[in-house]
Amino acid sequence: MFNLAESKIAIIGLGLMGGSLALGLRGKCAAIYGIDPDPTALELALSQQIVDYASSDSATLLPEVDLVILSAPVPAILTLLEKLPEFTPNPCIVMDMGSTKNLIVESMSRLPERFDPIGGHPICGKEKLSLANAERTLYYAAPFLLTPLERTSARALSAANQIIEAVGAKAKILDAVEHDRILAATSHLPFLISSVLALATPNDVAPFVGPGFKSTSRLAGTSSSMMLGVLQSNRQNVLNALHEMQNQLAEIESALSSEDFAKLESILNEAQGKYQKFMA
Repeated sequence: MFNLAESKIAIIGLGLMGGSLALGLRGKCAAIYGIDPDPTALELALSQQIVDYASSDSATLLPEVDLVILSAPVPAILTLLEKLPEFTPNPCIVMDMGSTKNLIVESMSRLPERFDPIGGHPICGKEKLSLANAERTLYYAAPFLLTPLERTSARALSAANQIIEAVGAKAKILDAVEHDRILAATSHLPFLISSVLALATPNDVAPFVGPGFKSTSRLAGTSSSMMLGVLQSNRQNVLNALHEMQNQLAEIESALSSEDFAKLESILNEAQGKYQKFMA
């Protein structure tokens, strides 16, 4: 079976998530290999001893490792999965940390037999995505969703669970289809709502924004280059979530327009109740 302490792990993508994972795994595995196209990220990763080895060239490091973790935007993960067989001649476990799962799991299923793939998605993070913002405790107590394939072995599942335990997260198995439906409502829609709020707010109110606006609009600060791939790969689920949001907004608008404040109060009370259940 997989033994984390004796394993060499490559993390492709040294941004917030990949960097935080490397920090959380430091000292708990045989070696950490960091791969990223950004020379600044590689230099920081080595100077801060976040990884043991770093390179922009996958071909030089991947043949050395037992497990490859893909920590990049969804389109980049899909591209990496296509190219992985060129860089990795040896059998290895492959896990991703992408924000959507359907397309990634489908691509994983087409990998050659020497690869042992498993999908993953940690439910944590923040809008500042660079390695400079990485935190060793980012994953602590956070849900870490796993989407095994039919071909995923017990060894790969054990490896994923050992990594999750090492960084203090909590593993949960979730089907890829259900994952994308749920995350559309809990992650991808909130990003769009934050973006709409930022766009709809007049520029001249900037000196007066308070904690409510800042917390509600925070996700609008997320890089569009990362979120665009998420929205593209989960388009139909996001559209369904948007339609439900529009229906709820229409009800609020109708009650306010008709001065039906009893109805408006009922809607707001229902929302408060649902929120309290979510936070319990």
